[in-house]
Amino acid sequence: MDAVYIEDLKHHLGEQVTLRGWLYNRRSSGKVHFLLIRDGTGLCQCVASKADLGDESFAAADHLGQESSLEITGIAREDKRAPGGIELTLKSFRIVAPASDYPITPKEHGVAFLLDLRHLWVRSARQHAVLRIRSEIEAAARDFFHDRGFVLFDAPILTPTSCEGTTNLFEIDYFGERKAYLTQSGQLYAEAGAFAFGKVYCFGPTFRAEKSKTRRHLTEFWMVEPEVAFFNLDDDMKLAEEFVSSIVARVLERRREELKVLERDLAPLEKAAAAPYPRITYDEALARLKARGFEVRWGDDLGGDEETALSSEFDRPVMVHRYPAECKAFYMKRDPARSEVALCVDMLAPEGYGEIIGGGQREDDYETLKRRIVEHGLPVEPFNWYLDLRRYGSVPHAGFGMGIERAVSWICGLHHVREAIPFPRMMERIEP
Repeated sequence: MDAVYIEDLKHHLGEQVTLRGWLYNRRSSGKVHFLLIRDGTGLCQCVASKADLGDESFAAADHLGQESSLEITGIAREDKRAPGGIELTLKSFRIVAPASDYPITPKEHGVAFLLDLRHLWVRSARQHAVLRIRSEIEAAARDFFHDRGFVLFDAPILTPTSCEGTTNLFEIDYFGERKAYLTQSGQLYAEAGAFAFGKVYCFGPTFRAEKSKTRRHLTEFWMVEPEVAFFNLDDDMKLAEEFVSSIVARVLERRREELKVLERDLAPLEKAAAAPYPRITYDEALARLKARGFEVRWGDDLGGDEETALSSEFDRPVMVHRYPAECKAFYMKRDPARSEVALCVDMLAPEGYGEIIGGGQREDDYETLKRRIVEHGLPVEPFNWYLDLRRYGSVPHAGFGMGIERAVSWICGLHHVREAIPFPRMMERIEP
């Protein structure tokens, strides 16, 4: 008999079916055993009686270890009290591989212990819900751009130089001949794609050797980065808010059960599912922060505490635009109406989650861009290809990057981004 997935049991009520999965939990009332089975698509309570199984199998069912892998056959029937609303009356089972002394028990465990066992921790209900939502967010991101005619343009992971600053690069030896670096962003390469295809996005892992231990930082994370030719800052902000609001709406539509597992308050997400979002300038942000007792020097970027305080004034993501050029990357275009600020934007998530998107309009003039590279202390030669984009048919263009883990943390209501990725990499952790 072909096995069915737990999520499809609703199509087989009254039928004899076979499930394949793992024992998530087990309890007994003496005459009946309740085996809770997971198969990756859901949980199913299987009711085992001595009359249905016989003495030997009934006794064996009472000694199954947590996470033993099983093949189970029984009759599917509706039961509102059971997890998922469907229960299986067990007729037979086969142990595929027994498990004993499973290290993660229902008791409370410390985070360090659980991270050491991350390969097993991802099986738990909470982590399962988080990573299901992460998968939905990534699929929604791809669908958003695909449906709008964007071309997926894969950027390299190995790069010859920095694109975000030289102080947080992971350096590697490249065949003993030169240095190479793990990418901080695919943006520069996406710009080449935008000049070829008009509108593109890249989606891949990025690396920052920033020595930070905050709850918002990882050394390896995933970024989705669109880039569009003939876009200005206003176009960019409109795309960003449409992008984020569509992702939130899709998670609310398709992953409510997982949000329920996480006990996520849905009210803030319901508000974030509708664009447009409020927009304020950097200058207005500083005025708001000053009123709350924060002293931020004009020209400084906003830190985590400032972002938290600022975003708490809004019930949905807020877009802060036109930061001082001195605190932004070399490729940001200056505002023609006010040269000391850049045509850039950061999107701050509500509820204290801070920046989830950073982007803006790119410098499109050859001489200006070359001068900025020098001013930022970067070597010109590795950027000659990037400067070529301004030599051969330059146009205004803009884009942004969204960190997947930051978005997952906010949408799931997580305290730390380490739960938002299957295997987190941080300053003090590179295992398992």
